[in-house]
Order: sequence, then structure tokens, then C-alpha cells
Amino acid sequence: MSSTRTRTKSKPVTHVYDSDSDADSDSDSTRPVKRRKTKNECSGSSGNACQMEPGKAPVHPASIHVIANTKAIRSSLLDWYSGVHESRGMPWRKPFDATLDVQGRSQRAYEVWISEIMLQQTQVATVIPYYNRWMNKYPTITDLANSDIESVNAIWKGLGYYSRAARLLSGAKKIVEEYNGLFPDTAKDMMANVPGIGRYSAGAISSIAYNHCEPVLDGNVNRLLSRVLALHANPKAKSTLDILWDGAAAMVKSADEPGNINQALIELGATVCKVRDPDCQSCPLNAYCAAYLETQGHQPEEQDIEELCTLCEPAIPGEVTGVTRYPMKVERKRAREEVDVVNVVEWLSPQNRRYFLLVRRPDTGLLAGLHEFPSRTNVKDSDTPSKLHSIGQDILRDMLVNPPQTYHPASPKRQQPKASPSPKTLQITKMKPAGDVLHIFSHIRKTYRVQWILLEGGDPNSEEPPGLKADYASLLIDSGKSTATKTNTRKSKNKVDERKESKLAVRPVLKRLALRWVKYEDVEDANIGTGIMKVWKKVNELWVDK
Repeated sequence: MSSTRTRTKSKPVTHVYDSDSDADSDSDSTRPVKRRKTKNECSGSSGNACQMEPGKAPVHPASIHVIANTKAIRSSLLDWYSGVHESRGMPWRKPFDATLDVQGRSQRAYEVWISEIMLQQTQVATVIPYYNRWMNKYPTITDLANSDIESVNAIWKGLGYYSRAARLLSGAKKIVEEYNGLFPDTAKDMMANVPGIGRYSAGAISSIAYNHCEPVLDGNVNRLLSRVLALHANPKAKSTLDILWDGAAAMVKSADEPGNINQALIELGATVCKVRDPDCQSCPLNAYCAAYLETQGHQPEEQDIEELCTLCEPAIPGEVTGVTRYPMKVERKRAREEVDVVNVVEWLSPQNRRYFLLVRRPDTGLLAGLHEFPSRTNVKDSDTPSKLHSIGQDILRDMLVNPPQTYHPASPKRQQPKASPSPKTLQITKMKPAGDVLHIFSHIRKTYRVQWILLEGGDPNSEEPPGLKADYASLLIDSGKSTATKTNTRKSKNKVDERKESKLAVRPVLKRLALRWVKYEDVEDANIGTGIMKVWKKVNELWVDK
């Protein structure tokens, strides 16, 4: 006699309740425990397939987390997608063209690659104009490979997460040099050899451009499948991700249109199966969604369960019920807080022309090739004027060939020297705090403590700003993984985290940086990042009445 009973279905559902599921489940961490169901362990009418009492682990078969009925699901999904695929006007979304030659498919892969990297952590509406400008500037991968980080950052400016742009440039150069300009045509090759391409991006490019049956699992698909499979487990755990990747793989296994299926899953997650207020009534997969069926009181017939799920965790007291319970919510690790002292150094020429000192970051690493104002990072006790002045003067000594004398702010106890220095002598005439600017990174809550430093003096017959040291070097935070971050046991050649900036190590590294003076009117066009643009606007408030 079979250990499970055949259940009667009023509707087709995605999960099966037998031990002959064809899903891959070879991970020890996901292997369920064999056990027979006791009376009424998985019954009830509260709208939960297995009532999730706070503090008590749910009891249900492991097979609930396996995608079945893939043919019916694909049909419903593709029927829906055919009516919405053009609704958001994405220029990179095109039907698969089987008539394209090798060059044509490589070009298509390039277009998908650019769009996928831009879409990381960024909304579609924001990406569209950037994508169009990018493709006008770099219509082919060879055009991109022939560019430089300065030009690439200029196109990327305002999109954030600038390391993405740097990886696109380095990836293009590598493809042109090592693949004769033809984009790798397998997901494995992409992940192994193209900087910035991980499993998700490789799956998207491979399926959309080459029609290969490779799965995708971005945030939208993760949420969608977590609900389809009613998976209430730690979303960051390897065992959870293995189940979701298996589900994504089942969706495209031996499919005729894997690219459309993947794009449909992404689109459904983004527009219907949203984080809050999902539109379950209009979802084409509601008949197959275990989370939705829970809310409708659909229950399997009582049965013997040979293999119980050991992944799903108890409901949290006060946790929201219904579909939005999935994926399981976890407490976010609090971002570390840091204070950087940012010095907006201005030199006022004898002809009253204004110049500002900018530092260009290295071509690789965090914020590659971007310009910023001279800074000291992660400074402790930076809230006193004397500390700020000291940091500012240290900066000037480090950067200028002939730094000015020590600045003594006017006060009742200490006055500036009565004798005016020679007009040829460079001097600090003002050091003034401009206030704080908050800038949030994915892993750091950064406060920029801004001060304005005004320099005057020099040759009255020259417009040349003060000389800058050619060998200036500064301690920068390395862009490697934080040593405090738990290391993934499954290492790959490509260590890029696609969906967020890599967590920074706290280890400083000495880097040589380029310095230059920029005219006031050219500062905003000098490839400065979003955070530094906030600093620039903040310090401009000091000059409103000037």
C-alpha cells in the first residue's frame, strides 16, 4: 500500500503530495524527515494550509515546496505575458529572433546585459532614459570597450552603485580582447569570465538572447516563488535558495520559450505579486499558488505524510497573515554608522575666479573613477571646530606643494596677525562648517560632515591655482568583502553580489589618487557621485547671499 493517498483537487495546484516528485532535491540541508501525519495536524479553516501558530513549527509535506504542473503554469503565464510585455515600454524587451546569426545574438546579449546590470537595485522607469542614452553612446560592446571610466561614469551619473558601470567597462574590454567581441553564449562561460555577471544575470542573458533553458531568481521571482510554494523559511539560507532555484529551473526545463517565461516571472513579480498589496485576484497563477489557496481555505484531503518539511519556521507573534507572509521576514542587520569629514577646498584667484579641489578615485574598486572633495573617512569625535580645522589643515599639507600656514580663527582670546601677509603668500582666510549630509548606502549609514575652506593668495598676475602634489596617496577602504561577513561556503570565481553593493571591508589600503582644480561652474559636470552632489548643494547654501 502506498504511503500517501491520492488527493482530490478542485483546482490544479503547484504542489504535489507524493514522494515521486521529479524536482531536484539533492541537498542534505533540504532532505525532509520521514514521519507519518497524526490526526488533524494539517487541517483547519483559518486560511492557512497548515495553521501557523506563533512559536509552533508548521506541519506539512515537503512536496508542497516543489513545482508541479509546469505545463499548465507556463501556459497561463505566457498567455498573461503576451498582453503586458510592452506595457511598460522597456526598449530592451524584444521577442526572441531565431534567425539572428552569431553576431546578431551577441549584440542581443549585450543589450540584455546592459539592461540587467542597470536594473539592479533600480526601478524600470529610472533605467529607461539611462539605457537609451547608453545605447546611443555605446551601441556595441566594441564601442564600450574602447571607452574609459571617466566617460562611462558620465553616462552613469545619477544612477548610483557606480561599481556596476566599472564592471560593465571591464567586462566589455575582456570580451573584446578574449572573445573577439562576441558575447559568451553559455551561462557557465558568462559567470566564469565576465566581471559582474552572477547566476541571475547569466540566466537572464542566456535565456533571453540565446533561448537557453537557464533559470532566473531576482528579488521579484524570489518573492513570487516563495508565495507559489508557501515557503516560510529564512530567505537568505542556502537551503531556502536551493528550493527557489529548483523551482525557477523547473519553470524553464525543456521549455520552448525560456526567455519569455523568465521575463514573465520577473514582470509578474514586479507588477502583480508585489511586496505589499499583491493583486491576487488578477494573477494568472492564483490557481497554482499555495499561499493564495491558503487564504481561500483550500485544503488537501487528510493523508499520510512520509516526508515532512523541516525548513518552514514558526509564525512570528504579530506577523502579518495571508499571502504577504511570504517570503518570511527577517530582521535586517542594522547598517553601521560612519562620519566622514568632507573638505570643500576653494581657491579664490586674484581675478576673483573660483576654483575647487577635487580628488579622483582609482579606476578600480568602490566608486571607481569618480571625483570627490578631499575627505577623511570614519572619523571619531569630529564634532568640534578644532578637530575639523585640524583635519582640514592636514588635508592641505598632504595635497598642496606649498601649503598655507596654520589657520587661527578669530576669537576674543586669539586674533589673526595684525600684519597682512604678502599677497603672494597662500593663506586660509575662512574655515566654516556647512553642516551634515546624510547618505545611505546598502550597508552604511554615512554622515558627511562638511566644512568649507577658502584659500587666497598667490601670484597676483597669474590665474594658476596652488600647485598639487603628483604623488598624493590616501588610505581608502578596500572594496573587498568584509572580514566580519560570514563567508559563503560555495565559492565561485566571480565573487560579485549582483543585487547590492559588496559589503566593504574595514581594512584601509593606501591608494595613489589624482588631484585637480576645477572651476566653480564645472564642478557638477566633473563626474561626482550622488552623495558628493548632496555635499556640493549643502555647501552652496553658505553662498546664497554671497
